[in-house]
Amino acid sequence: MSRRAIYSGSPFEELAGYSRALVDGEWVFVSATSGFDAEIKGFASTAVAQARKALEVIGAALEQAGASFADVVRVRCYLSDAADTVEICKLLGEIFDDPRPANTTITCGFPDSNIKVEFEMTARRSMA
Repeated sequence: MSRRAIYSGSPFEELAGYSRALVDGEWVFVSATSGFDAEIKGFASTAVAQARKALEVIGAALEQAGASFADVVRVRCYLSDAADTVEICKLLGEIFDDPRPANTTITCGFPDSNIKVEFEMTARRSMA
């Protein structure tokens, strides 16, 4: 099985030496992804807006890997403020259908205080 990296073009990927996603056989490992918006060169003011942007980036990486949100088996959600949990959970509930992926949500700090949410995902591509 071969491994290949997928890049989103974020300057942080080169700076920190990681890929947005790594495809290894049927598995796709998506790095923690924030909602950095290149158009505004920063982050939206709300966790939900940041989450939507992060999910857009993740969706594109999954597509490049030959996968989709339907293939996601594990989600890790990192939040800077526990008060955003319900709204972010609702957003994830709109994206994932049965069987839904396993999910862990963690409240934590980020190196940039403007970051409100990040997602990390693992998907298993159908090899049919």
